[in-house]
This record gives sequence, structure tokens and C-alpha cells, in this order.
Amino acid sequence: MTAAADQLAAPRTMAPPPARRTRPGRYTLARTLRYAALIFFLVVVLIPVYVLLVTSFKGTGDADPSRAWALPQVWTLDNWATAWTALSPAIARTVAVVVPSAVIAAFLGSLNGFVLARWSFRGADIVFTVILFGMFIPYQAVMIPLNQLVLDLGIPTGVPTLILLHVVYGIPITTLIFRNYYATVPHELIEAGRVDGAGMLRTYWSIVLPLSVPSFVVVLIWQFTSAWNDFLFAVFFSSSQNGPVTVALNNLANGALLQNYGVSMAGALFASLPTLLVYIVLGKYFVGGLMSGSVKG
Repeated sequence: MTAAADQLAAPRTMAPPPARRTRPGRYTLARTLRYAALIFFLVVVLIPVYVLLVTSFKGTGDADPSRAWALPQVWTLDNWATAWTALSPAIARTVAVVVPSAVIAAFLGSLNGFVLARWSFRGADIVFTVILFGMFIPYQAVMIPLNQLVLDLGIPTGVPTLILLHVVYGIPITTLIFRNYYATVPHELIEAGRVDGAGMLRTYWSIVLPLSVPSFVVVLIWQFTSAWNDFLFAVFFSSSQNGPVTVALNNLANGALLQNYGVSMAGALFASLPTLLVYIVLGKYFVGGLMSGSVKG
């Protein structure tokens, strides 16, 4: 009786439910459809690149819209040489615009983001909202007063004016990125700096700035790309003699009565190659930097 009672009183252990069997056919079909969709979209994206690349190696008579898909009858590098001769000065001017504007806008945005995120003051949210408001103003709406302002300031057209404009218009987005990133920095680090007697600038320079590498990568890539591909500011505030590569590429494509498609395609590849290399080399850091500012920690 005692043994039977103990057996009745002992808790019964439930057997684990049987594992669900996956259907190999269904899993294989879903994976196949997924890869097929990815390959399809990849082909759609690469079709313009194929036309650009193939046409850039075609001669004058061979580069015709009716033969856009065909391979060159005779492969030639003359289009690349002509495009490089026409665009190389403009590419150098574009580098002179893009590098300082990206660095200055990133540094100013870092300072703004630190102050707005970690050194709160009365009206900080209002200041942040006003700064972000600059992101939503179309460039076309302010082009005429902006042109008059540049004339009144006496800034030379070309590289100096474009640097100033890209810095000013880059501050809102850089401030937003850095503010979101600095909000994830542990508050104890800031308090430890204050306890040690560090002021605002000392805390920023010695504690916060070394932690800002991911956000600086994101901001520099963003500013580099937007400034390199800019055409509206370049048209209004520069000329073919002192403008960036986008203006030179437009003149190269429309400067002749008889359109030379091969030279235009080679020039377009030259103009897009720097941004492509930046994303290939730093693409993983760009995504990682964006994600680092999206998680509280």
C-alpha cells in the first residue's frame, strides 16, 4: 500500500511533445523562390550598368541606341581617354569640395549632437527642432535668396561657395545622427568625467569623441555621397571652369552637336566610381554605424 500510495503521490513527468517535422519539399521551394526573386532584382539593377559598361567601349559608329544591348564590334579605350581628359580637372575640384565639407559638417554635427543629447539646457528640444527643420526645406525654395546671400558675402563662386553650402546643409542630418548615437552612451561615463572635473569640451574630447567612430563613418559616407552627386548647387554657384564633376559631365554629354554615347557612358562611370568604391570599402561600417545608434544601451 505504501509503495502504491507513493507512486500515486509522485508527480507525473509529462513527455515532451513530438518535434514538428519540417517538410523538405516546402522548405526547398520557399528557398528557391527567395533566391529566384533576389537574382531577378539583381539582374534588373545591373542592366543599366551593363549598358553603360558595354557602350563605353564602343566606337562612334558602333555606339548607337539600336545596338545598346550588343557587344562592341571593335573594343576601344578612346572613349575612356577622352572622358578622363575632359573630367579629370573637375574630379580634382570635386575632391577639394567633398573632403573638407564632409569633415567640417561631421565635426560640427558631432558637437551639436553631444550638447543636445548629453549637456541639456533650457530650450534644447526647440533648438533641435529648428535645426532639423533645415532638412525639410527644398533647395529650390531657397535658391534665389541663397544666391543673393552669397553675393552679399562676397564669397568666390566655385569651390569655396560649394564647401560652405554643403557644410550648412549637412549640419541638420549630421546633428540628428550624432544626437541619436550619443543618447546611447552610458550616462555613467559622462558623470565620471564631471566628477573628475572635466568640463563640457574636455568630456567631449577625451570621453565621447573616441567612442564616435561608428557615427563618423556613417556621416562621412553620407556627406561624401550627397556632396559628390550634387548638381543643383553646382549649377547655380559654379561654372564649367570652376565647377565639380557633375557640371563637367553634363557639359560633356550635351556639348557636342553629334552625341557621342561612348564618351558619355565612360564619363558617367568615371563620375560614379568614387562613390561606388566608398560603399564597397565602407559599406559594412555604414550599416554597423547606423545600427549602433538605434539600440539603447
